[in-house]
Amino acid sequence: MASIVAVLLVAAAAVQAFPSISMRQSITALTTSQIDQFTTYTYYASAGYCTNTQTLAWNCGTNCNANPGFKPVASGGNGDSVQYWFVGYDPKLDTVIVSHQGTNPSEILPLITDADFFLTNLDSALFPGISSDIEVHNGFGDAQASTATDVLAAVESAMSTYDTKSVTMVGHSLGAAITLLDSVYLPLWLPAGTTFTTIGYGLPRVGNQAFANYVDAKVHLTHINNKEDPIPICPGMFMGFVHPAGEVHIEDSGEWATCPGQDNPSTQCIVGDVPEIWDGNESNHDGPYNGIQMGC
Repeated sequence: MASIVAVLLVAAAAVQAFPSISMRQSITALTTSQIDQFTTYTYYASAGYCTNTQTLAWNCGTNCNANPGFKPVASGGNGDSVQYWFVGYDPKLDTVIVSHQGTNPSEILPLITDADFFLTNLDSALFPGISSDIEVHNGFGDAQASTATDVLAAVESAMSTYDTKSVTMVGHSLGAAITLLDSVYLPLWLPAGTTFTTIGYGLPRVGNQAFANYVDAKVHLTHINNKEDPIPICPGMFMGFVHPAGEVHIEDSGEWATCPGQDNPSTQCIVGDVPEIWDGNESNHDGPYNGIQMGC
């Protein structure tokens, strides 16, 4: 992950079960039982790093074994020019799961995507009716667009096969960014009455103020940041990027703190804890998230 931080430094120099975090008026700590509710989703996010062959067979070691009842429907990507992804159904939760691979330091192309920093409009063919005021990181937008229609088809298939109206989207790092864009994209195409939940880990900033405001209004988002992970403070706010609300920050003490609002500056939250990229610790990016390290 050292190369990720180096690239970002150069650029900088130039679900109802979960708390309604955006509505909280003060920073509070999650209880142990609330933290444990994320475990299932954390394993799904980690499984996003596994190959499309592994996830379609649901044979990916610890990440798959943690959710043995999962029913895979489709998978894709090559782990290089296109991030791995998978879609399936969790019968215990009665929800469709969508997961995207995060930034893999062994592949150079995802790192180039992460370094592609400028704001651009969303593709109107994929995001009909979205305001032109909304702009996103063009590299993240391209990564999401490369799998969008395949993911949509897989979600539609899973919803039909398993007769569910719930969709849960997860991802870590770049995968969290793609997942957040899916969270804007999928509701535009799926039936009214579908419920959506998004859980991201180590989420970088994805879009501008208008994008963050749209997410706050339309998306049920929780994004979890671990200790002094520098990736969530990139791209910089000085470049026009803004985080939506919904942050949970894992502090050095192990406490999971809810951080209301957008880019909360408290030292209990990621922006205050890691004011500059050199204040971060890249080893925190992959976890652990309640004992779970991201990767396959």
